[in-house]
Amino acid sequence: MRGRNVFLDSLRLHGVTKIFGNPGTTETPMLDTLIDYPDIDYIMHLHEGVAVGAANMYAQASNSIGVANMHVAPGLGNAIGMIYGGLKNSSPMIITAGAQDTRIRLRGPLLGHDLVAMAEPVVKWSVQVEHADEMALIMARAFKIAHQHPPGPVFVALPINVMEQDTENAAYHSGDLSMVGNASETHLKQAADLINAATSPVIVAGDDVVRDDAGDALVALSEKAGVGVHLELITARFAFPSDHDHFRNKLGPDYAAINAALGDHDLVILIGGAFFEEVWYAPDSPFSDNTKIIQLESGPARLAENMGIDLGIAGQLADSLSRLTELVDDAPARCQRLQDLKQSENEASAERTAVLHDRDPMTPYRALTELAAALPDDAVIADESITASADVIRNFKLGSTHLFFGVKGGGIGQGVAGAPGVAVAYPDRQVVCISGDGSSMYSIQALWTAGHHKLNVLFVILSNREYRVLKHNVDQYRRRFNAQSNKPYPHMDLSDPVMSFTAMADGMGIPGAQVSKPEDIAGAVSDALAHDGPFMLDLIVEGLETR
Repeated sequence: MRGRNVFLDSLRLHGVTKIFGNPGTTETPMLDTLIDYPDIDYIMHLHEGVAVGAANMYAQASNSIGVANMHVAPGLGNAIGMIYGGLKNSSPMIITAGAQDTRIRLRGPLLGHDLVAMAEPVVKWSVQVEHADEMALIMARAFKIAHQHPPGPVFVALPINVMEQDTENAAYHSGDLSMVGNASETHLKQAADLINAATSPVIVAGDDVVRDDAGDALVALSEKAGVGVHLELITARFAFPSDHDHFRNKLGPDYAAINAALGDHDLVILIGGAFFEEVWYAPDSPFSDNTKIIQLESGPARLAENMGIDLGIAGQLADSLSRLTELVDDAPARCQRLQDLKQSENEASAERTAVLHDRDPMTPYRALTELAAALPDDAVIADESITASADVIRNFKLGSTHLFFGVKGGGIGQGVAGAPGVAVAYPDRQVVCISGDGSSMYSIQALWTAGHHKLNVLFVILSNREYRVLKHNVDQYRRRFNAQSNKPYPHMDLSDPVMSFTAMADGMGIPGAQVSKPEDIAGAVSDALAHDGPFMLDLIVEGLETR
């Protein structure tokens, strides 16, 4: 058998049914052989980074591994930023790239480079198959490492001549590996005692709560023990229902802001994440001096990684949280305080937004209010709204009615790139991609993929015609570094020329509508839902300097 057969047999044995890729010359052996593997679909993209972005969100949405295929050194280079996003999202992925013939490797061939070295900084393991005899072992090991906690991308370089070599080493499955055990009863009892003794406990939940299918168990623990739940600033998943009385919103961008949220609590319970991801440096501690800290993780790698803790427990999170819930005391008084606090916050928010209701251009909040009201209750949200993320949280029932898939790492363009991957995983659900205009331009080629494969994605662009997040960050920079300035925001406007997203979509065979009045959003959404396949909805909203 040939190396290319062993490669594809390895994918098949590990349950892979989708490859997201951008074809090239060195991928010819795989593409040609795929004709004999009708159970593996090739999802075609016009840019390697977009293919990786789709594989990243597909891995999250399908709860399986994402496979993306790149083309030699320039193609891998195009994809590095999106691979980094997959690493930060802890998405299990196999990233492959066709490599030049190893017989001319030292002669500096066209498109040749050290692919292993290029990928190594942004993956868990980077390797090149040097002979077809290695293919089976390397692929089995790649699947194992990609799934090992915390999961993430693995890179495998596939030289064109190696794919054509003969080997007697057949593909094999890496096995049904149990890599996460259960927490000890003793440690869970210690955690319960700390929660029962605390005056004001609080939880910070990470994406692994969803990956471990522990969302219901977290809600049960929160409701019994009367503990509010925060999420981190940027999340790939929504670990706690955004419409629940115990949801305490997301944390801030630095330790000072995190301390403002957590500092009054005498017990902080960190669950399932890489705590904390900061945007800005602040000399503060995220906790008060006398705060006790419990950390529960799926595996030991993240325990006490960035800070000292009082108790760390590794174990499958759904099991750990369910058993912990049985051990904690009922706390109705704490539950009532959280309910009263949520009601007060909702009333204050309603007063603030009422003042902004009739602004022209409309606010992102108003646009998203109208959008949410017009969408079906089971819509799946692929989100890269960035500065409008708080408005998305307030208008959608994330983590409960609405499935949520977000992006981590800070690299923009992942939302529009990833939405087709979500649609591949959920072909019978309405996928809604919410993105800013600047972010969408990093991966606008994804519209063609959505149209080509007739994917059910409603692309919603919040067009404020600026890089609004950068303007906020300029304000932060000037304040934090005492860089007093009355200068304008440099190179952050997208208004000359103004971009037409409906025209771009039309050029890729996708219908759309541009809407500037909130009362017209419902009709446009109705048209989108009646259309079979992708649709572009360009919502004109206020910018920072048009407020």
